[in-house]
Amino acid sequence: MDITYYGHNCFRMIERGMASIITDPFDASFASIDGPHLPADIVTISTNMPGHNGVAEVKGSPMVLNTPGEFEIGGVFITGIATWNPQTDPEHTHYNVAYVCDFDKVRVCHLGTLDYVPSQSVIEALGSVDVLMIPVGGHIALNSTQAAEVISLIEPGLVVPMYFAMPGIPVELDEVHKFLAEMGAPDVEAVDSLRVTTSAVPDSTQIVVIDVKA
Repeated sequence: MDITYYGHNCFRMIERGMASIITDPFDASFASIDGPHLPADIVTISTNMPGHNGVAEVKGSPMVLNTPGEFEIGGVFITGIATWNPQTDPEHTHYNVAYVCDFDKVRVCHLGTLDYVPSQSVIEALGSVDVLMIPVGGHIALNSTQAAEVISLIEPGLVVPMYFAMPGIPVELDEVHKFLAEMGAPDVEAVDSLRVTTSAVPDSTQIVVIDVKA
């Protein structure tokens, strides 16, 4: 499968013969960079906030997922898991859904705007993860230190950071380099896109930074 990054929390995932997915699209009123003005079969929305719910920017007539549950669409099995911080957010005001997308033998988890290190029950619900898309910039989501702890609990094969400072995104976030330093991998070079196969998923966790699609 191929993964392209459009900035903030927005990715496009494509696998031949299966449904295509765009995660957390943003609209032109939020950012001064182009979003994914492309068709998709599925759009996942982790939180109903500006910068994450720009469904109108996606072409076609995609199925929109914005709730927890289990879904099977176009050969992709998707599990939405509700997450919120039970200590700092008992009223559940920061609603967030993490999505685990099973493309046959490659499992991708998009954590949305997760803002705390979750309990073991949430980690078990996420299950085995090949590719983990994780926020690292702080603000209303995980900071670099928290992200490193979550990664150690999930133990994914590949880690793709998201939700960090970049030109055109009007949110004050930490730079991705802070996360890379926290992970002891300051020299990771960005790639244009990520191609994932079962044979390419490493046994030990590897970080992949994807450049924003121009």
